[in-house]
Amino acid sequence: MSLPAEISFETLTPEIVAKTIDHALLRPDMTIDEVVAGCKLCAEYQTASVCVKPCDVKIAAETLKGTGVDVGTVIGFPHGNSPANVKVFEALQALEDGAVELDMVLNIGHLKSGRLDKVLGEISQLTSAAKAKLPTCCVKVIFECSLLTDDEKIAACKLVEEAGADYVKTSTGFSTGGATVADLKLMRANTNPSTVHVKASGGIRTLDYLIECLQAGADRIGASATAAIIDDMRARKAACSSGRPTESAQ
Repeated sequence: MSLPAEISFETLTPEIVAKTIDHALLRPDMTIDEVVAGCKLCAEYQTASVCVKPCDVKIAAETLKGTGVDVGTVIGFPHGNSPANVKVFEALQALEDGAVELDMVLNIGHLKSGRLDKVLGEISQLTSAAKAKLPTCCVKVIFECSLLTDDEKIAACKLVEEAGADYVKTSTGFSTGGATVADLKLMRANTNPSTVHVKASGGIRTLDYLIECLQAGADRIGASATAAIIDDMRARKAACSSGRPTESAQ
């Protein structure tokens, strides 16, 4: 489901908002019952995808089979420190288990050290291997923007584009900061919108901030407050339809 040309509360619907969300089930203490419940929530709200830990991909794929909700997972998460060949193995295993979207954390230390060839190499290796196994798979590259300078973020954007990955992504949600409007605008300005998309993740807990992120250039949102966000959208739309006053949205 595509976004409207002009993004605002008025032009969005609960269905469109739901299809921007990758519902995150990544807490380290999350039980299997919680994963299953989260997947069922995704099916109920018809999110774009669920994003689970690699160990939970099979159960997510089984739970969401036939629902129209994609299964995604994280690679090299949360710090990006695994060697490139390990990330590739993890990615291929995830695809084998039923994932169709891969959110990989780039090697932050290598990026900050200026070892751009190494960073490009690992993104290229993983993207090529994943798309050879599943041509339709979606590869997203997590930067962890709160740890980077603007110049490093721009360099990472160029590497992702050169490597042929599908998305640049702000954050893991497990570091010192999350998605900011400034970072999203920077990432959108430094990638080709016809080939590279932008995902906002980390700290997006309200409908208003989700809309701000979309307006800044994101078209996918990582969130765990999915039900609260979409329920708020439905309630506000219902209030508008009935003529009742409602809190302002973007």
